[in-house]
Amino acid sequence: MLSAEIILFNSVQKGLLKLYNINSQSIFFQKTRKEFEGDFTFVSFPFIKEAKRSPEQMGKELGEFLLTNDNQIVAFNVVKGFLNITLCGSWWLNYFNSVKNSASIGFKSPGSLNKTIMVEYSSPNTNKPLHLGHVRNNLLGFSIAKILEACGNNIIKANLVNDRGIHICKSMLAWKKWGNEETPETSGMKGDHLVGKYYVEFDKAYKKQIEELITQGKTKEEAEKQAPLIGECQQMLLKWEAGDKDVVSLWKAMNGWVYDGFAKTYALLGVEFDKMYFESNTYLLGKEIIQEGLGKNVFYKKPNGSVAIDLSNDGLDEKIVLRSDGTSVYITQDIGTAIDRFKEFPQLNQLIYTVGNEQDYHFKVLFKTLEKLGYDWAKECYHLSYGMVELPDGKMKSREGTVVDADELIAEMYKTAETTTRELGKADDFSDEELNELFTTIGMGALKYFILKVDPKKKMLFNPKESIDFNGHTGPFVQYTYARIKSVLRKADVKYDAEQNVEMNALEKELVRSVYDFEAVIEESAKIYNPSIVANYAYELTKTYNRFYHEFSILKEENQNIKIFRIQLSKLCAQTLANAMGLLGIKLPEKM
Repeated sequence: MLSAEIILFNSVQKGLLKLYNINSQSIFFQKTRKEFEGDFTFVSFPFIKEAKRSPEQMGKELGEFLLTNDNQIVAFNVVKGFLNITLCGSWWLNYFNSVKNSASIGFKSPGSLNKTIMVEYSSPNTNKPLHLGHVRNNLLGFSIAKILEACGNNIIKANLVNDRGIHICKSMLAWKKWGNEETPETSGMKGDHLVGKYYVEFDKAYKKQIEELITQGKTKEEAEKQAPLIGECQQMLLKWEAGDKDVVSLWKAMNGWVYDGFAKTYALLGVEFDKMYFESNTYLLGKEIIQEGLGKNVFYKKPNGSVAIDLSNDGLDEKIVLRSDGTSVYITQDIGTAIDRFKEFPQLNQLIYTVGNEQDYHFKVLFKTLEKLGYDWAKECYHLSYGMVELPDGKMKSREGTVVDADELIAEMYKTAETTTRELGKADDFSDEELNELFTTIGMGALKYFILKVDPKKKMLFNPKESIDFNGHTGPFVQYTYARIKSVLRKADVKYDAEQNVEMNALEKELVRSVYDFEAVIEESAKIYNPSIVANYAYELTKTYNRFYHEFSILKEENQNIKIFRIQLSKLCAQTLANAMGLLGIKLPEKM
């Protein structure tokens, strides 16, 4: 069936032409604000000059025309030039009947936009486990990928693993010195935790050497450069780049431990990737591009032999892209990797990088450099920037070993979910296996929702205990309501597939209207890369359904037609909640 917006567009367009001889395609509607009566609002201000009417007069005349000429419009009111329009109940009922059994409510057909987007997220280092910052990164990137996919885009979910460099050598050197051949199997530790342990050990020993050199009269800067450990690290990196058999063998072994550990954490987070990239394979990419750019005068050589680009006319600074010794810097690799991805996927239309806001400047430089190199697709590259996550007891630190570990956080969420569920008496009638799955579902739902309900651009404070509240603005609140609806459907003693012709009350219509809005919510969320719009939509729909559940009988309703309609409406709300929360990577339990 035609959308309400198309129906209203056609009617308003006819009215503008008939009343004022205005022929316009620029006719838009917005949802009527809750404090006013109506379904959709038309703003008359852009047309008042041509119509030669005041906003109020124009709104009244146009409203009368709509009421007379479109039998699907039953009422209107004008508030300071805003024309609020009410559609008839039968239109909403027809819409309800057209979607009530749809499992894909809100979603466009897969690939219908014929647009391919790569979303990169996670991008961990292989010298330590994933931490709370990675959790926000993974949840955000995965959710945006799901939301863009729901809009009809083809999605490639990518992960660029930082598996080489001086920081990786720090863990390797420490293990070689003090590891005593320890492995994940002999230690009982997850591989990423074991490697992270030696990264911390290196840092402690390195700091001790720095302090000793300072007491001998060295400056802090001199001590950091002259400490024996950092020298050994640099030598190990040179050996790795030269292909030294022993160093490469150790690197492969320790990275293998880390990948096994990451895989377990990704599985717990419920995120996945279509394409894995490794810095060890990409770090040399870009050097040839720099040479080509020199020939095109995009880059220039400085007196010391380094190569740079001057972006001062673009509001940025000079940026070194090759060191004086010919080695690449981080942006060199990013330039090469971006170009390589568009070569690898010729159908690629957009590349989205999910990276914290501390890298905002880096991506401005990267995109502008690619643009100056002549790549038209550079304007389609986007940095999905997000703020830092903090806990109530302060910021995270990594090298000191006080990082907020992702695995420990997930375990804490499980424990908090278990404690809260048992205290509320909601753990009865479950087997041990069911309880384990339930606590995992609630704990991860709480974690994901609490993080994703916040605008990505904002810094956020994560409180595990606050995130699990069965009556608050939380994931478990939505999960519990979904389970409640599923309980209603299990208890339904009638067949509820048949179409019912009933007159909806105001709250029932509000629920149907909320379901209707879901597709627009997904589109808005995709447009500004913000999953919090979907999260908050799910919360509002949940609140509205709970009002309906408490104010009206469903299974005890005596009128059979109304009873069946309310069961169908409950089923549709459950499906819409499942689809919304699924875009956030959150599972909903069948019972709680």
